[in-house]
Parts: sequence; C-alpha cells; structure tokens
Amino acid sequence: MLGASNVDGVLEIYKQAIYEKDVEKFLAIYDENVHIYDCWGKWESKGISLWRENVVNWFESMRKEGEILRVDINDVTIEEDMNLAFVHCAVTFAAYSGRSEEKLRQITNRFTFGLKKISESWVITHEHSSLPINMETGKGMFDSR
Repeated sequence: MLGASNVDGVLEIYKQAIYEKDVEKFLAIYDENVHIYDCWGKWESKGISLWRENVVNWFESMRKEGEILRVDINDVTIEEDMNLAFVHCAVTFAAYSGRSEEKLRQITNRFTFGLKKISESWVITHEHSSLPINMETGKGMFDSR
C-alpha cells in the first residue's frame, strides 16, 4: 500500500492511474480493507482483492476497445484532521478513441471518499459513487451537471 502524502495527491494519482490504466498504481491509493459502493457493475466490493477484480476488468475493457479515459475532478471539498479525511466531488470520465482522439462519451458521477493516514500516507478506506435518478424513468442521469 503506497498512498500519497496529502489528500490532493491521492486524487492526482487516481486520475493518472486511470489514464495510464495502471492497476497497481491505482490500487496503491486504497486500503487493503477498502469498502466500495459503486454505481457500475457490483453493488459493493469489500476488500482490495474484490476491488482489484473490478479494476482489472475495467482497465482491460478500455485496452481492448483502444480507449483513453481522461478524468476530471471538480467541486472538491476536503475536510481533514490528523488521521482522517472526507472528500466529496464531481468526477467526470471522458472516453476518447486511442486512434483518432475523438471523444466517444462522457459521464459525471458524484463521489465521496473516506481516507485515513497510515504511515504518513493517505489511503482510501471507503468510496461511494452515485448518480441522481430520473424519477419518471428510474434511470441514472449521466449528464445532469
């Protein structure tokens, strides 16, 4: 487990690792007992091994499709003390064709991260992503920002 020395650094590693499709770099910012509530695929993942399965599948699907994923994090609020931090923000994932650089799609999710400091490094212990729901259709609203 290798986190970052500050909470902003964790968010930067998150963005870089997704762009690079680097599973190990991405997982290094998570605690081994991480608890994830995800709005894609599985309802939740408990522990780094289950989260690893999701991340490997996600990154492999992007490689297979030849896609580049750029992440933008906005509206960031960070509250922290000596050993715990709470972050909420809007995370935009924009997929581009690796060949033409054409934008293929984009979604923005709401994220909440709970972090703790272990050996002077911040790691994510809880992550919750969500989308607002259209009450008429019951479907997630991917472009509500």
